[in-house]
Amino acid sequence: MIGQLVLALSILVGLHEFGHFAFAKLFKIRVDKFYIFFDFLFPMPSVLNFALLKKKIGETEYGIGWFPLGGYVQIHGMIDETQDASTLAGPPQPDEFRGKPAWQRLLVMLGGIIMNVILGIVIFTVMTAHYGETYLPASAVRYGVLPNGLARQVGFQTGDKVVKINGRPFTEFDDIYKPDVLLGDNTYFTVERNGQLADVKLPANFLDLSGKQTEDSVLLRPRETFAVERVTPGGNAAKAGLKVGDVIKTVAGRPVQFFDELQGTLLANKGKTVPIDVERAGQPTTLNVAVDADGHIGFERKSTLTFGTRHYSLAEALPVGTKKAFSIVWVQARAFGKIFTGKASAKNLGGPVEIAQQFGGIWDWQHFWSLAGILSMVLAFMNLLPVPALDGGHVVFLLYEMIMRRKPSDAFLEGAQRVGTVLILALMAYVIVIKQVMKLF
Repeated sequence: MIGQLVLALSILVGLHEFGHFAFAKLFKIRVDKFYIFFDFLFPMPSVLNFALLKKKIGETEYGIGWFPLGGYVQIHGMIDETQDASTLAGPPQPDEFRGKPAWQRLLVMLGGIIMNVILGIVIFTVMTAHYGETYLPASAVRYGVLPNGLARQVGFQTGDKVVKINGRPFTEFDDIYKPDVLLGDNTYFTVERNGQLADVKLPANFLDLSGKQTEDSVLLRPRETFAVERVTPGGNAAKAGLKVGDVIKTVAGRPVQFFDELQGTLLANKGKTVPIDVERAGQPTTLNVAVDADGHIGFERKSTLTFGTRHYSLAEALPVGTKKAFSIVWVQARAFGKIFTGKASAKNLGGPVEIAQQFGGIWDWQHFWSLAGILSMVLAFMNLLPVPALDGGHVVFLLYEMIMRRKPSDAFLEGAQRVGTVLILALMAYVIVIKQVMKLF
């Protein structure tokens, strides 16, 4: 989990800073340092100032810092977390950031965001071309849905068949999870329950409620029948004689048709040895299986759901990947809008702990790159926010200069940098420390 987080941040931060670096070099601006992670205790450049690795090539020192929550390029003549107005006395020099035209400085500041957007598009495009798009037709969910705790709280019941979203029929089951559905203000689902139609409406504070979800995070899963796909060697099921292809019919005398029924029955008999009736090659067989303390017997199920796959050439995948990448930005903007308008709580903001948990403890390259693509677009969005100390704050001041034909004073920029840094530190303290502590109570 930690390894995946560090690798992803190294790629994302490294390419983000390379975007600034590349535009600075293009416009012949001197770059004094290029660091992945900070070689100081952010935001104090003179505190704990050391690098894990560093090497000077030409005028630039390249390195890997010890503080793994970001990175930076030290661009000569620019007020940032490493330089203040006092270091920029005297007239601007030809190789300084402040000595270049506003449009060039604007591109330098946008360089990191541009690189993250390009990376996100490339990741989603290549993944779409390589893996295709696997989807579950809504018609394949014949046995209805299995709601998590939040879904039950808002009104769903096990076995409900979702037939409409916001009054409209839908063709793919994943349409249920689309951002404009889950983040909509008046979203409702029409379900068929015991032969009758009923509407289930998501509450206005659904985003807050989902942030508090501690069990299964997936709102609705397809309910499915199952068969045995793999038996864990040496496990209780293997010792009892369970085989690949077996269909479990009863556990401890209780019929089980769906996998959730099996899970519930095993949990009710944890620590016991129970009879299990299976159908094997059309013949009934009874086994006696020990259920462990977690309610498991040691096998993997084979899904009986019928999925479809859309395949794309690389050229066809480009617009699809681009749409996926920018949909992440749209989701972020929508979520932030709800937070700023008071419709959702800042508790939904995630930090390094939540990000690491998303990677999980198993290294799966498809999952890794998918999450890296999402984080790249999130990083682009976050850096575009008009907060001093972020790229977006510098962009706002540069746009002001281009429109008003005069630039803010260095003293003003330094003050804004300090305010922005305080805001960022406060946000970091909240998501990294305070939020984690609050989970303990």
